[in-house]
Amino acid sequence: MHYALVFSTSKAKTSDQTASAWLTDFTAACAFLNPESDASWLAPGAAAEIICAPTNPQNYPDMMHSPAFQALRNLADEAAIDVNLVPVENRQKTILMADMDSTIITSESLDELAIAAGIGEQVVGITRRAMAGEIDFEAALDERVAMLAGKPKSLIDKMVADSRLTAGARTLVQTMRAHGAFCYLVSGGFDALTGPIAATCGFHNHHANHLEHDDKTITGTVQKPVLDRHAKVTYLQHYCAVHDVDRAATACIGDGANDLDMLENAGFGVAFAGKPILREKVALQLNHTDLTGLLFLQGYRQDQFVTDH
Repeated sequence: MHYALVFSTSKAKTSDQTASAWLTDFTAACAFLNPESDASWLAPGAAAEIICAPTNPQNYPDMMHSPAFQALRNLADEAAIDVNLVPVENRQKTILMADMDSTIITSESLDELAIAAGIGEQVVGITRRAMAGEIDFEAALDERVAMLAGKPKSLIDKMVADSRLTAGARTLVQTMRAHGAFCYLVSGGFDALTGPIAATCGFHNHHANHLEHDDKTITGTVQKPVLDRHAKVTYLQHYCAVHDVDRAATACIGDGANDLDMLENAGFGVAFAGKPILREKVALQLNHTDLTGLLFLQGYRQDQFVTDH
């Protein structure tokens, strides 16, 4: 079985390199993967791949946690380059499911809401611990939202207006849609934000928690049941059933502990600038590449990227 060893970056300056330099630079470190070709560009200066035929393919994806692969990844990290190994067969996925906060958008939306409300210091630390998996997600959500009780509803509008897409977010969704994929935004954040973000990027649908409010103020509660890590897996299973798609044909991406189950159940589960718990447990990682890195993992070339419907 053949695999693609994919190098990608949004940080390193590589425009003066030739494609074969990717193989030359890491040739000794990737010899254990039995590379069968020189590197070829997916995007000049940004992404390249080498087709490999590992002698022990049954160990995939665990081989990416092996000392040999970690040594390769460490070398690439020093050059601000991501390196991942993916099967060539059935590489382009039919379903995309993405987290929102610190993935599709650059910020943690609840933190931004709290900062605008003047309680950022109290809330940010709780968010950090929840995303690291140190405390229960639902309990942390309830605790943070309760601090917003009585704050003006206009802060929600400010949160929406101030949100910023992560580089490559729109291109990721639009390109996969243009090639027939179904794309869903599933977040432990709030539907007041997932709605406009989903519309801007072109997701087919979105799911998130509902922050309750009246005409003027935030009530300090979230509608139950809470969308947590288990709900994300449920949505993945739901859309696989709706589209009659095997989980192997899905790609999921996220950054925090509440994404772990979703990533572990996907065909391609990708940790995007992942918290330590994801870097430890999730084999596919993008730490130096923007969201177009998930397109490179699927074998898309830059000239296949789509930005508009």
